[in-house]
Amino acid sequence: MYASSAAAAEGPFLITYTHQMEEPGNLEVTTKNVTGKPVAGKRFLGSALEFEYGVKGWWTTEVYLDGQTTARDATLFTGYRWENRFRVLSREHWINPVVYIEFENINGADKSLLEVVDKDGESDLTGPSSETRAEKKRELEAKLILGSYFKGWTFAENFIAEKNVKHAPFEFGYAVGISRPLALAARPDPCNLCPENVQAGVEVYGGLGTHERFGLRETSNYVAPTVAWTIANGTRFTVSPTFGITETSAGFLLRFAVSYELDQFGRAARHLFRNSGGGQ
Repeated sequence: MYASSAAAAEGPFLITYTHQMEEPGNLEVTTKNVTGKPVAGKRFLGSALEFEYGVKGWWTTEVYLDGQTTARDATLFTGYRWENRFRVLSREHWINPVVYIEFENINGADKSLLEVVDKDGESDLTGPSSETRAEKKRELEAKLILGSYFKGWTFAENFIAEKNVKHAPFEFGYAVGISRPLALAARPDPCNLCPENVQAGVEVYGGLGTHERFGLRETSNYVAPTVAWTIANGTRFTVSPTFGITETSAGFLLRFAVSYELDQFGRAARHLFRNSGGGQ
């Protein structure tokens, strides 16, 4: 037996998206977290609680609830995001494109750091929450996601464009990743410590300036090894030490996540509502 190519192609990434979509009817619940201590700031923990649902084989939708806590400062809810991903080609190809569209309604105190665009950097993490929370960020974000799966290896490339709905220029960023499970052959019985349940890889991501000043100059860029471990009941643990490689980057961030998938949640929910309606 061999590990599922779809599962392997998801990759262990926390920033880079692959072309894999959520299975129709399934709901995946994930908490994504990042912690760090800016040189001129206080240690923080940024979190995003994610609900990902497979609407169709070609359409996945997600809702994020963001929050953060900063030492000797504040703990607060910072906003929400609604994301949709659309797979362009139904069959698997050498390169598989996916279109991503997201609306963000967050404030300036948000520290979930789910993407890096333009000149996002360490300086954005140092302001007191009482001031930064007053900044409203209602933004539209689009991504072109390209993904490939070849002989156990997952390759993913993302190009990001973001725009405040009221003002500011178009801001750009990128993310690329490569990963592979430690083994491709899967055991027939459930197993927690099998090598095929562990994926290892690396992500590189950062800002690309604006439409007026496009490029890497004065932008933040990061290199992040990442490892994901999926146990027999489907719970997945991911950890990614992240290293800033430019002057404006945060020097070190630690990302970690836990996710659990509810198979056929949509069918169970419809069945529950039908039974409730019939009992009235």
